[in-house]
Amino acid sequence: MSLGPVMLDVVGTELDADDIRRLQHPLVGGVILFARNYESPAQLKALTASIHQVRQPPLLIAVDHEGGRVQRFKEGFTRIPPMREFGKIWDKNPKRARQLAEEAGWILAAELRAHGVDFSFTPVLDMDYGESQVIGNRAFHGNIQAISELSFSLMQGLKKGGMAAVGKHFPGHGFVVADSHVAIPIDERSFDEIAQADMQPFRQLIDDGLPAIMPAHVIYPKVDDKPAGFSERWLQKVLRQRLEFNGVIFSDDLSMEGAVVAGNVTQRALAALNAGCDMVLLCNRPDLADELLESLKWDISGTSIARLARMHGKHHPLDMVALRENADFTHAVHQIGQVGIAEGDFFTA
Repeated sequence: MSLGPVMLDVVGTELDADDIRRLQHPLVGGVILFARNYESPAQLKALTASIHQVRQPPLLIAVDHEGGRVQRFKEGFTRIPPMREFGKIWDKNPKRARQLAEEAGWILAAELRAHGVDFSFTPVLDMDYGESQVIGNRAFHGNIQAISELSFSLMQGLKKGGMAAVGKHFPGHGFVVADSHVAIPIDERSFDEIAQADMQPFRQLIDDGLPAIMPAHVIYPKVDDKPAGFSERWLQKVLRQRLEFNGVIFSDDLSMEGAVVAGNVTQRALAALNAGCDMVLLCNRPDLADELLESLKWDISGTSIARLARMHGKHHPLDMVALRENADFTHAVHQIGQVGIAEGDFFTA
């Protein structure tokens, strides 16, 4: 059985019968974990091991673990600062900022890999215009050069830790105010405006070998009347052809408000897959997951299967005990601990 084109979540801290039933479905190819799935390092290792045992090849296991207010696992993990903090350091000392971003990527990846997680949906490549309700300090900077340099460094750190990077939210979510979790954001700019600004960090990182991308649930009406994640124009003509991206395209969560324009859950999944996504995410709605698995008809291509297979975590990771005894790693953790992080910047929703 190969990996399917759907990524689902699971209910609790261990698999129940319904979780296993869903994960064994041939349409499923991955699992995304949330804070509710985490109690302790030992419990997380047991959960990821049980997910990987459900079938062969093992399902992909992902998490939103960016740092700052988007870091799902807290106790026992190093706190990663919001990416904005590296941008602030870049303003004064670009070399130091690049070094810290790489160390943050290494820590993030090594700790997650030590617990059986294959990859994190990071980095955020959106430009910070100071307006977005959902991006905010998740963005590195408002400067294209800063974003490109810091995201490349973070990607190199992730790779060192055995993890592929996922750039988001293509072609850029930072300009619009609305949060696509609860609204349908509309960006009225022309294609040229977006291409000359927000798309540049994506272009740069694609040239540097970015393995995966997540498009935005944002409508850019001067380019297409569909959100980017459901748009063949954005995903095929721009991302695949113009930018020559040949990695994985993951949809953003199909249960978000920004996705409802595409219809019911099966219509949303088909719209995303037909537009060019390799895998679609559906989170926090077990009822819709069952509906999707029952209704969706989709033969995943060999190309998509090959792309997804490259998202498995690389090499056998050090466990947390070995990491904590590694002098270079503990030095990196100390360095990251010096970077500013306010209590309010950290949440685990």
